[in-house]
Amino acid sequence: MNTHQQALTEYLAAFITGLFQTGVRDVVISPGSRSTPLALLMVEHQELNTYINIDERSAGFFALGLAKASKSPVVLLCTSGTAAANYFPAVVEANLSRVPLLVLTADRPHELREVGAPQAINQLHLYGQHVKWFAEMALPENSKEQLTYSKMVAHRAVKECKSPVSGPVHVNFPLREPLLPALDPYPFSEEQVDYEVVEGELVVPEVTIERIAKDINQSQQGLIICGPMDEPLFSNAVIELAEKLAYPILADPLSQLRLDNSLIIDSYDAILKTESVLEKFQPDFILRFGAMPVSKPLSLFTKKHRGIPHFVVDGQAGWRDPYQLGTKMIQMDETAFCQQMTKYVMKNENNKWLSHWQQIDHLAKMAIKDHMSAEQELEEGKVFYELFPLLPKESAIFVGNSMPIRDVDSFFHKNNRDITVMANRGANGIDGVVSTALGASVYQQPLFLLIGDLSFFHDMNGLLAAKLYELNITIIIVNNDGGGIFSYLPQAESKQHFEVLFGTPTGLDFHHAVQLYNGQYTKITDWDHFSDAIQSAAQHQGLNVIEIPTDRAKNLTSHRKMWDQVSREITTFLHGVEK
Repeated sequence: MNTHQQALTEYLAAFITGLFQTGVRDVVISPGSRSTPLALLMVEHQELNTYINIDERSAGFFALGLAKASKSPVVLLCTSGTAAANYFPAVVEANLSRVPLLVLTADRPHELREVGAPQAINQLHLYGQHVKWFAEMALPENSKEQLTYSKMVAHRAVKECKSPVSGPVHVNFPLREPLLPALDPYPFSEEQVDYEVVEGELVVPEVTIERIAKDINQSQQGLIICGPMDEPLFSNAVIELAEKLAYPILADPLSQLRLDNSLIIDSYDAILKTESVLEKFQPDFILRFGAMPVSKPLSLFTKKHRGIPHFVVDGQAGWRDPYQLGTKMIQMDETAFCQQMTKYVMKNENNKWLSHWQQIDHLAKMAIKDHMSAEQELEEGKVFYELFPLLPKESAIFVGNSMPIRDVDSFFHKNNRDITVMANRGANGIDGVVSTALGASVYQQPLFLLIGDLSFFHDMNGLLAAKLYELNITIIIVNNDGGGIFSYLPQAESKQHFEVLFGTPTGLDFHHAVQLYNGQYTKITDWDHFSDAIQSAAQHQGLNVIEIPTDRAKNLTSHRKMWDQVSREITTFLHGVEK
């Protein structure tokens, strides 16, 4: 082993040891030349799980899915040049959705920068403000000080990924040739962790808790709104608080709170399209947890009540208030906040407000059920309505953006089956959804991906991971041959150029793509066929793709008919209450 090779090996092995000591177990590698020493050493490490993903954009989202499901930092490694730029969409999503992603980019050494060297771009602060922290590593040396430095950067990078707000970190490695490390003898020792980051949860003083409780006690008609979040202990804590306050909980499908509990209101998206509800249901206080909910009617409803006390609780010290509605930003662990508040708030004996919400929620669900029972054609809303009762207990569903997540909001009603709902709701994009779901499937089983045809097309390359690593996933493609959500937007009123610019039909036969990756493919013809296909997929290992052809125009008509039916039922009920 020559001097350069020894320095290269020991320096990078120290960094990888630091990653492992701080809990990193999963590494996604995009093949390339400049990253050779890091890639070889990571694959050589006997306790790291390594995944090779050729397409960098798919690799980025696959790592994102791994991190989402494992709730642990995942390493993403690529060579120099545009390979690193292809990670950008996943980095943006990780930043906005608070996912711990550690991006390692190999780079040309300093003397080869800005002189026309191949595969050399400016990688310093490449991701700008979309990462929480950036570090440019020193060139490899194996002095004691530099080995300690290498390991400490790894420790800090993982820490920055995790707290106080989870998110992506970028570490750039300038490396000189030759690039081959020494793998014999085994370059990693079983040394104990010699450095520790002690982390705690955000708390506020007891006197502040008492003051907040007094503010809440002033309100009788409060709402608890829970947006996207995934904290295992939060559900019980917030339900206990809501029970004492007699407040309804409006639970987004990504809140993991669509539980079989009378305090949970899950049909609010349809309810809040009803004018009589907007007139008569006037909250005097809103308590909000998690990211912004999916539902636009709910957002409009909260904006309508600008000026009332509106408390936003964020356990990672963020600032999630895009409409500037918050009157108090509380940076405290959400579960601890609910537990503390339950001790201090007074029990609300007047549950008339809660009772009315429960009644209209029941009416909305009955109207939706009646509408869906009468619907016999293959219609998008009914895909989701029919699907959820068929899902196995403790399964996970990953949902694409645009119409799928909105239909899940409408039709995924509360239940006792412990179903996890996941999505990329940071940037709300349709790119990388297949890869993210496949990454999540490593830790979440069984997993079902609900996706539109354009989103599926955007990331068909991601299916390679299912083939290479024999991942188990059932992908349900709702194929309306284009961008269905635009039919609900003002653009649809302008018929000129609508289909070319927004409808964007592709006319693709996805059967061929599924065959390319050794998947099982089924194209649905009726609802009995759909039920059989879901049950069959649950018994079949590997990649399963179920395609459901639908009609965009009919979907729009069906949705509007359903919303009208909900509004009529609720309006009739409210008129009866007045009398």
